[in-house]
Amino acid sequence: MARTMGRDSSVVDESVPRGTTRRVLSYARPYRGTIAVFLVIVTLAALTSVAAPLALKTVVDDGVIPGDRRVVVLTALAVAAIAVAEAVLTLVQRWYSARIGEGLILDLRSQVFRHVQEQPIAFFTRAQTGSLVTRLNTDVIGAQAAFSSVLSGAVSNTISVALVLAAMFALSWQITLVSLLLVPLFVLAARWMGQRLAGLTREQMTMNADMGSRMTERFNVGGAMLVKLFGDPDRESAEYTRRAARVRDLGIALAVNRTFFMAALTLVAALATAIVYGLGGILAINGSLSVGTLLALAALLTRLYGPLTSLSNIRVDVMTALVSFQRIFEVLDLRPAIVERTGAIELPGGSLSVRMRGVSFAYPSADEISLRSLESTAPGDRKGSGPVLRDIDLAVEPGQLVALVGPSGSGKTTLTTLVARLYDPTDGIVEVGGTDLRDASLASVRNRIGMVTQDAHMFHDTIRENLVLAKPDATDEQIWAALDAAQVGDLVRRLPAGLETVVGDRGHRLSGGEKQRLAIARLLLRSPGVIVLDEATAHLDSESEAAVQRALDVALHGRTALVIAHRLSTVRGADQILVVQDGRIVERGTHPDLLAAGGLYADLYRTQFADA
Repeated sequence: MARTMGRDSSVVDESVPRGTTRRVLSYARPYRGTIAVFLVIVTLAALTSVAAPLALKTVVDDGVIPGDRRVVVLTALAVAAIAVAEAVLTLVQRWYSARIGEGLILDLRSQVFRHVQEQPIAFFTRAQTGSLVTRLNTDVIGAQAAFSSVLSGAVSNTISVALVLAAMFALSWQITLVSLLLVPLFVLAARWMGQRLAGLTREQMTMNADMGSRMTERFNVGGAMLVKLFGDPDRESAEYTRRAARVRDLGIALAVNRTFFMAALTLVAALATAIVYGLGGILAINGSLSVGTLLALAALLTRLYGPLTSLSNIRVDVMTALVSFQRIFEVLDLRPAIVERTGAIELPGGSLSVRMRGVSFAYPSADEISLRSLESTAPGDRKGSGPVLRDIDLAVEPGQLVALVGPSGSGKTTLTTLVARLYDPTDGIVEVGGTDLRDASLASVRNRIGMVTQDAHMFHDTIRENLVLAKPDATDEQIWAALDAAQVGDLVRRLPAGLETVVGDRGHRLSGGEKQRLAIARLLLRSPGVIVLDEATAHLDSESEAAVQRALDVALHGRTALVIAHRLSTVRGADQILVVQDGRIVERGTHPDLLAAGGLYADLYRTQFADA
């Protein structure tokens, strides 16, 4: 009942699409048998709530007053048996409720997690991580309530109220009607207090979420460094204390209001009990009502108001569960832009050719790849990009190295993402090993095409776990061979924990060059036939760049490579150079040929590569 009082009543005003209830019930199919047993146990538990007061009537009227010790003992034993049965049923009911609810959480979390992983990279560039985590936690738990709290509460409370009222009317319809006069006051007070508590709870949750976001931003490595470099610790602490003080005030208000409500609830129940004893006592004195009946009525009355309060807010509980389900369905209904076709084929092994035929590309609009509810962007930031690549044709033969050069924003990185199938082209075909990537299985694309970017991301885990991401069954010998080939084996051996060294948030405990070489080791462990390098040596100092380049020389040997060029040696050593400008390939050829042509490449060479 206390949980119900904190629910947000404004949820009943939200619109739930038709068919949501039917879809929710489909998740109950795997638990049909369990739910049936659960409902039987709930019904039996409700019956015990009525049996004990009726037994009290028997022990007084048929045992105590007549002086029949045998009836007293037997009835007392029956009451004890009912109490034991009620305790056992409560335990079993809770076990079944948890089994259904936790099973549902597992099913939903697994389904949502897998579905989110299948979304294109464009989805993650727009969606807020915190909103996604909320869908996997808060909303899933809210949906769980439909099959545990709401289901058991609605059924047990309805049965309890029906049985208690039936028993009370059977014992004395006059006293029952009089005692029910306070029910409207009780229910109205509960609804009013529920709205007040819901408002305070909503504000408290918002403030807690805001404090959590603030701590997350300040406590990660980048945020902590930013505060130390440019922030004011005193101002940060004062602002956090101000928000925490508001949470404290809300907590006090919630505690006082809940106590006030429970006191009022106790008062109303006490008044109703006084009415029963007063009126029933007079009737008992007049001989029209037995003492046992009077005591049974008073006991039944105490079991009536709790279920009535819960049922008065059942609509809020049901709508809360349905809205939580709808928020989950919203994510599950978002169709991934990159899908595997039926009958997809495996890309062949070894060094593979890469070809693009008439490829054009425009980044999709936000509504195509994301959800408004997962973003906080302005409404105007939801349109597509317009053409980024236009009529691209290229051919990279197996084992060749092709360099991409061009001014910033010309479309080089976008072109490489099409080769790794992070996106599909708007028009045209991207082929690897003679197979259209849209016809290839996604697993084979991941296995045959490797990519290293200028920001080599590392999970906050050990070096070993970051490497075996590429090959989960890799042996220590294979891991060390990849590290040595990436020119970083000696460094890892010098670390006190070796492969078990934790790299820190985003690999922040490592230098830029060390992270890049670990990323190359991860690439070598996967051993792809095609390698895509997106300025893998950018933003490194000369020494780190030289070490990374030595690692790249090993990684590229014998493999097909498409490289966004950053170093002069890469440009000179390329089998072919493609010059990209405004989304088009405007020049192609070898280094000497393009220099001799005196076009855009020659200008870029003089400005970008001359110092190198």
